[in-house]
Amino acid sequence: MLRCSLRGSGIWFSLTRPVVATTRKNANAALVYSFLYKITQVFKEYFKELEEESIRDNFVTVYELMDEVMDFGFPQTTDSKILQEYITQQGHKLEVGAPRPPATVTNAVSWRSEGIKYRKNEVFMDVIESVNLLVSASGSVLSSEILGSVKLRTVLSGMPELRLGLNDKVLFEITGREKSKAVELEDVKFHQCVRLSRFENDRTISFIPPDGESELMSYRLNTTVKPLIWIESVIEKFSHSRVEIKARSQFKSRSTANNVSILVPVPSDADSPRFKTSMGSAKWVPEQNVVQWTIKSFPGGKEYTMRASFGLPSVESEELEGKRPITVNFEIPYFTVSGIQVRYLKIIEKSGYQALPWVRYITQSGDYQLRTT
Repeated sequence: MLRCSLRGSGIWFSLTRPVVATTRKNANAALVYSFLYKITQVFKEYFKELEEESIRDNFVTVYELMDEVMDFGFPQTTDSKILQEYITQQGHKLEVGAPRPPATVTNAVSWRSEGIKYRKNEVFMDVIESVNLLVSASGSVLSSEILGSVKLRTVLSGMPELRLGLNDKVLFEITGREKSKAVELEDVKFHQCVRLSRFENDRTISFIPPDGESELMSYRLNTTVKPLIWIESVIEKFSHSRVEIKARSQFKSRSTANNVSILVPVPSDADSPRFKTSMGSAKWVPEQNVVQWTIKSFPGGKEYTMRASFGLPSVESEELEGKRPITVNFEIPYFTVSGIQVRYLKIIEKSGYQALPWVRYITQSGDYQLRTT
């Protein structure tokens, strides 16, 4: 067990599995959770897997990392890319002379190194939304939530400043623009590179981005969402029980859901499965007690059917219907449920080079369940 103290907060935490923290006085809980989360990410970057064995095998490196991520009990540099500049995985190798810390440790922009150069300057931005949905058997939405994140992959030289504008409802209210296409974001969290004072003043997201991949921001929308893929199930009980599943896409025809997987629960003692689908393929997954219906491409406004029959030698009618919900997994590119849009993405650098911004929208299924009983 490795124990360290955040003296400024009066917090002790133990590096076990899982990572835990305790305190003898009131402390900033967000600080503690954020620090534990970040240090876990750092260890995974170094050791791939955060296990007891990996901590033992890299004990010296762990102590070197702990010496850098905290200073006098206060969190400091927790960016793994910066730490890897001067703490290698062969941490026992010592260099002659007193090593100098890289400029990023003392620089105001600690998440980005100086002197970065690329032949072609580009920015790739992904707006990814995950839909959590629970629908009753009658079709009413019991709970729905959208979790979004904006991810970056920057290939930019120098120290560029990026400015991002979204169709933010608060911004539209300030500027007096039309609100019909505005989105009200909740629980917004930014990467440390974002200038929070600028965002609070005029809702402009201004930042010097980290090099490579990073998550710029995350948000949540607690709003009612209609099922993007609606499922109807019919169960018939004869000598061989039959299940008929209809899947209907409830989004516009110009969008297409990819890699759709519909998991239909069946009783544990079902046998002799037979399937017939109007689109895609179906297979029985006995270790999970489900039928998996897979559709590679599901355009909007379409309806497909899957029929399955099973032998159920010892199943009561009540058990046949069961209470486990149908689970749906999918991904819809170039589409967002919330309607969030990137209005502009400007790249400003003192050398004046031209850079290409690329923006992509993706909607994914999160905890997406539809009850049948």
